Amino acid sequence: MLLPFFTALRDARVPVSMKEWLHLMEAMDRDVAGRKVDDFYHLSRAVLVKDEKHYDRFDQAFGKVFAGIETVGAGEEPSLDVPEDWLKLLNEKYLTDEEKAQIEALGGFDKLMETLKQRLEEQQGRHEGGSKWIGTGGTSPFGHGGYNPEGVRVGGPGRQGRAVKVWEKREYRNLDDQVELGTRNIKVALRRLRRFARQGAPDELDMDATIDGTARQGWLDIHMRPERRNTIKVLLFLDIGGSMDAHVKMCEELFSAAKTEFKHLEFFYFHNCLYEGVWKDNRRRHEQKIPTWEVLNKYPGDWRAIFVGDATMSPYEVTMPGGSVEHWNEEAGAVWMKRATQQWDKVAWLNPSPERYWSYSASVGMVRELVDGRMYPLTLEGLEKAMRALAK
Repeated sequence: MLLPFFTALRDARVPVSMKEWLHLMEAMDRDVAGRKVDDFYHLSRAVLVKDEKHYDRFDQAFGKVFAGIETVGAGEEPSLDVPEDWLKLLNEKYLTDEEKAQIEALGGFDKLMETLKQRLEEQQGRHEGGSKWIGTGGTSPFGHGGYNPEGVRVGGPGRQGRAVKVWEKREYRNLDDQVELGTRNIKVALRRLRRFARQGAPDELDMDATIDGTARQGWLDIHMRPERRNTIKVLLFLDIGGSMDAHVKMCEELFSAAKTEFKHLEFFYFHNCLYEGVWKDNRRRHEQKIPTWEVLNKYPGDWRAIFVGDATMSPYEVTMPGGSVEHWNEEAGAVWMKRATQQWDKVAWLNPSPERYWSYSASVGMVRELVDGRMYPLTLEGLEKAMRALAK
């Protein structure tokens, strides 16, 4: 049983090495987590999965191998198999609200599972409908396709969404590095960009130093230390308007996550390419522009600069004075981008457009060259690569 599990993990592109697999076998030999499949799930995931972005692939492989199994290996009572053909839904029983209100639960989860075990031992044949036996389309708390407000789904997809326990629930599907970003996993990726230091007033108890000092002195010797903080400082430049309107939600989530993760964060807006002015408030962008020279002079080279935009524009907006679609720019956008990369050597450009479309626009290649190839797709994988590059 376990070897097919290893093969399924490799097929699902979960990077599991033989060394980790042997560690799992050792843990099983020492009975670290018992033989119940739920316990084995948590143990194997802790030992085999090195990055939480692979949790969803792991869950899919685990469900494929261990679906319908209650124990792993020897040492426990053999699990009782439910024939698969019992679980095929022939008809779905529709109940009125009054009928549903009359259905009573068995008295809690423990009682529910105990009764399920008893019914599995007693039942000798397939059952459809009804209120007691395990089957389909009924009101028994066990089975599939029927209704009970406190039930256990056995086989098949859920219909009512009310089961107490659904074995194949996948809680980490949004952590896969190929799926669309959300605020939660953006935060996970941004945490790659961290550099901690203890700064400020000593207001935190240093337990190790206190114990050591007390042991040496013979009396209570309290030591304090400054709080450990992330010292990374980030400048976030956000392209706004035009083709970026299609990416507003993703950029909002990135902005929200960045404000949470970075204590030292400053943000500015621009349109298409960096020119002589940026702004903080899009409603007053024409009246309250901040000179880009002021930003370059105010924030020294130890800041990290992150540009967010699809870089899709007319090539003239990058290469020519007066190329901007909004105003007459005396200097080309490329000139300002070069000044930015000279001021901040740690630069990344995050592009919300899929990478397969980048070659369709000449301006994307131009901007990518201006940032020395440091353009990354705004996916979880791309964001992690960008954070690693900025952290070097």
